[in-house]
Amino acid sequence: MIRAENLTKRYGNRTVVQDLGFTVRPGAVTGFLGPNGAGKSTTLRMILGLDAPTRGRATVAGRPYAAHPAPLTQVGALLEARSVHPGRTARHHLTALAHTHGIPRSRVDRVLSLAGLTEVADRRVKGFSLGMGQRLGIAAALLGDPAAVILDEPVNGLDPEGVLWIRTLLRSLAAEGRTVLVSSHLMSEMALTADHLIVIGRGRLLADTTVEELVRSAGGATVKVVTPEPDRLRSLLPSARFTEETPGTLLVSGPGAPEIGRTAAAHGVPLHELTPQAPSLEQAFMDLTRDSVEYQAEHQGAAA
Repeated sequence: MIRAENLTKRYGNRTVVQDLGFTVRPGAVTGFLGPNGAGKSTTLRMILGLDAPTRGRATVAGRPYAAHPAPLTQVGALLEARSVHPGRTARHHLTALAHTHGIPRSRVDRVLSLAGLTEVADRRVKGFSLGMGQRLGIAAALLGDPAAVILDEPVNGLDPEGVLWIRTLLRSLAAEGRTVLVSSHLMSEMALTADHLIVIGRGRLLADTTVEELVRSAGGATVKVVTPEPDRLRSLLPSARFTEETPGTLLVSGPGAPEIGRTAAAHGVPLHELTPQAPSLEQAFMDLTRDSVEYQAEHQGAAA
């Protein structure tokens, strides 16, 4: 179990993390989400003892990470996959880590195989692609057969097969009763992988909930309507909000499908499609963090 209690980090007058509290429980994949600048990386560094909190505490299995006699067996972490000496081979890198923690060399072969790196185990890391570097970082995180795993953007640089491998790996680790905390910007992947979500913005907790609950609470469901008379339908539903995907294809927010159908039927507006669209995790996340985004890009209407 990983726990943050009133976790706060300041750099001078700038507060990066403010009174953050949450618990990551074993047996589930917990997604750690937030826009750029939300404080995710700082929080992970405090959990791992790399940054000291200004106030509060972070514990793993009831004690600070650095207080564990064999921390690599308690928490395996991937924060920066490329922080490996480029002249070392993958095998030498993992063997050195194993030696410093009293981990048997047989475990090195096991995680190389698990990460799909056996065939390149004796190649120097400087020749690795971004995806291969990610796999090596994940192999290092699993080296101590840890009870908890923390991965920051683990699918970065991975091809579709690699993304599927990560998804399967995370779910299998959780099924074994381990604590799994994953930071990611890929909402589509989190929707498929995570059981629970911790969402932060500007260093503060915004949500601590399941994927289903977050999507449900976001509301904002729309209805896809295909009609040859979109202008007439607009005039009949003045309180609705319309987005035209293509000519004759509308996304309607506000009234539900039954109301739209009844209104169209009563006024003889033909409908070729009337399909409720459930909100996505991505949309729910964007709605939740809208006021916490550090950099707001201009969308339509910008000068050419």
